[in-house]
Amino acid sequence: MNKVVETDTNDSVGFYMEFYGFRERPFTLVPDPDFLFWSAQHRRAYSVLEFGILSRAPITLVTGGVGCGKTTLLRELLRQFGSRVTVGLISNAQGGRGELIQWVLNSLGVPFDAGAGYVPLFQKLQDYLIEEYAAGRRVVLIFDEAQNLSAESLEELRMLTNINSGKDEVIQLVLVGQPELRDMVLHPSLRQLAQRIAASFHLLPLDEQSVIELISYRLKAAGGSGEEITPQAARMIYKVTHGVPRLVNQLCDMALLYGWSMDNPHVDGSVVQSVIDDGVFFAAQIAAEEEKHK
Repeated sequence: MNKVVETDTNDSVGFYMEFYGFRERPFTLVPDPDFLFWSAQHRRAYSVLEFGILSRAPITLVTGGVGCGKTTLLRELLRQFGSRVTVGLISNAQGGRGELIQWVLNSLGVPFDAGAGYVPLFQKLQDYLIEEYAAGRRVVLIFDEAQNLSAESLEELRMLTNINSGKDEVIQLVLVGQPELRDMVLHPSLRQLAQRIAASFHLLPLDEQSVIELISYRLKAAGGSGEEITPQAARMIYKVTHGVPRLVNQLCDMALLYGWSMDNPHVDGSVVQSVIDDGVFFAAQIAAEEEKHK
C-alpha cells in the first residue's frame, strides 16, 4: 500500500473515492435504507413486516443470521411508518421483570420514576397506550436483537398484548433477532406467545447471483458505473462471504481500497485474492478456522 491518504477540510478520508468517481463509499457498514438492495427474500421479509403492521398483527417475527440485513429493513420500515404510528425502537434490551417496561417507556419518550415498582410502571405504560389510541394513533414496539431477551421478558411482552381489547389494537410488537430467537419462541413454555405471532419470516444469506447484483447496485448508488468490481471478483466475494451482506460489504470495501493502491481501475479476482492473502479480511480467517474444526 504505497499511496498517501489525503483528507479534505472536513477531515473526511477520501481513500478510493475520487479514483473510482464515487460520491460516497458504496460499502459502508452503517445500515442505510438508501443503499438497501431489494433481493427477492428481502422484499418478502419487508412485506411480512409491512403486513404485520397494516394488518394490526399482535406480534410479527423476523429472524436471520448476523449481517443478513435485518436492521436495515427495520430502518426502512421506520422511515415509511414513522409518521403514521407511534414507534418505539428497543435495541439489545436486557434485564428481568420490570426492567423491560422501563426500556419500553424510555423508547416512547415517556418520563417515569426509575425507582417505581412494576405495577405503577405498567399502569403508566397502559395509560400512555390508551391516550395514543384515543388520539387515533397505534403504538408499535420494535425489539431489535430480541434474542437477548430472557424467556421471562418474552412472556412479559405477551402480557403487553393483553392490553388490546375487542377488535382494536393499541399496541403491536415486532420482534427481530438472530436464528436462536425462533428456537426460543418455539419452546413449549412460550406457546402462548407463539400463538400470537401472526406473521413471521426468516432471512437467509444471498445466493451468488444476488451477491453479484448487490455489488453492482451499491456501486451505482454511490455514483459509479457498477463495473468497478468485475463479475469474476464478485463470484469470489460470494464464495468467501457465503452471501452474508455485511461480509460482502466489508470485503468489497477493502477490495476497492486495494484496487486503488494498485492503480487498478477495476477490482478483479487478483485484487480480491490479495486482500484474502494479506489476512486483512478477518472474517475469512474465522471461516477457515471453522472449516478446520468441522
